[in-house]
Amino acid sequence: MFDSFLNKLHQGIHQRGGQPAAVPEGLEHCHSSKSGGSIDSWLWSVPGFRRWRVTRLDAGESLQVLNSVAYPDHDLDHPLMGVDLLWFGARQKLVAVLDFQPLVQDQNYLDRHFRGLKALHERFPELNGEETMRSFDPNQYFSPWLLFCRGGAQEAEGSLPAAFDAFLTAYWAMHDQAVDVEAAGTSTSTLSITDVERLQDAYDVYSAERDPAHGLFTSHFGKDWSDRFLHEFLFPASQPT
Repeated sequence: MFDSFLNKLHQGIHQRGGQPAAVPEGLEHCHSSKSGGSIDSWLWSVPGFRRWRVTRLDAGESLQVLNSVAYPDHDLDHPLMGVDLLWFGARQKLVAVLDFQPLVQDQNYLDRHFRGLKALHERFPELNGEETMRSFDPNQYFSPWLLFCRGGAQEAEGSLPAAFDAFLTAYWAMHDQAVDVEAAGTSTSTLSITDVERLQDAYDVYSAERDPAHGLFTSHFGKDWSDRFLHEFLFPASQPT
């Protein structure tokens, strides 16, 4: 279901000079003898980003997942890029979340970084679901213009591919514009490098505590592997000291 999305994402990363980085040993791939599903993950070093992770879960008709989060360098206060796509084939059910995930809910911050996402929010009204995500507070690390859908085959095969392509294009454009502003010495950012690092780490802690996918991974790959995957790969700043 999501192979073309994965290829599009990796193509963009390659075009931006992305280089593979090491995934913690044993977490780059796992096969479930119980469900027959398999999970593969990639970690990328991309100019302008300190970390970009991608995960693809293929459990056949039972479940398809594509997840990715990009963490900008600490000297850039840009929002994180978040992608979460789930397809339950037997039920023909889609859950899709695409967002520029803000570090702060400050109006100046939102005005500087979210013009592109606002435009997509208007362009794809079918991905403007009013239903809130059940596991997260939409006022923390989610924007008011996230593209969110609980739909079916019509959205999965119709609007989602176009929205995904447009979303990636808009995020790269936001990143480039913000980098240019920084390079020109005209940045209006109020977040220091220390602030950005602290807020990105807090995102990992917050997300690890609430991530609904952890239970899903546990059901396929067991608790020990899934606990490692949660804390060492998905949200490494959440690792207990």
